[in-house]
Amino acid sequence: MKQTILIALTVLFSAVAGQAQEKPKEKEQKPLNVLVFSKTKGFRHESISSGVKMLYDLSKAQTWVLTCTEDASLFTDELLKNFDVAVFLNPTQDVLDDAQQKAFERFIGSGKGFVGVHASADCEYEWPWYGELNGGFFKTHPPAQEATVIIENTNHPAMKPFEGMKTYTTFDEWYTFKENPRSKVNVLMSLDESSVKKFSNNDWKMGDHPLVWWHEVKGARSFYTGFGHTHESFRDPKIVEHIAAAINWAGKRIN
Repeated sequence: MKQTILIALTVLFSAVAGQAQEKPKEKEQKPLNVLVFSKTKGFRHESISSGVKMLYDLSKAQTWVLTCTEDASLFTDELLKNFDVAVFLNPTQDVLDDAQQKAFERFIGSGKGFVGVHASADCEYEWPWYGELNGGFFKTHPPAQEATVIIENTNHPAMKPFEGMKTYTTFDEWYTFKENPRSKVNVLMSLDESSVKKFSNNDWKMGDHPLVWWHEVKGARSFYTGFGHTHESFRDPKIVEHIAAAINWAGKRIN
């Protein structure tokens, strides 16, 4: 398709009878239809390819029907109704036109789920509804570097890989946001700004610096994670499990 990189990964993995018996919840076996959208009009993260591979690999074990695309024309009522969750994987700037935005609003309004990964915050700045859904818009960041994330709350399925931990140190690009989202979302992890050593000025500092959160928008589940700038992010077992659980939660497979 013109101006489109379309990766159609429509793969359904059905559990054999013996495997189905091993899992106690029949609900978990129902296929989850996941749309992964990674169109960019601004900065393009090289890690998108690693994120797509991570999700494809996860789909084998998670019983997902996965469609990965950069084709905004899929955002119609007729096509979106086939999906349970939309994952915005590092999209940037103005990627949907007015009609596509309205179709996506109706998709979320019908109770479907949303997971924003990293640069989903650097997307659609002129669309206030989207900013509310994602939880915040990107402002700036210091150079990518190793830093420490404070684990505030593990009472969410996506936080299971961090249970028993107070902090997690890793290498990533640490976003700051135009407004602090804490009053509008449920914060799970925040950045320890004192662990950030490389920066040219203090404009990126928020003081209180949420990084991972969830909330509900009119019955639809929304999750945002700030991880995902590097290829390595999508190979980190904890972050892989974190994103997998976020998708299953947004799709209402797990609570």
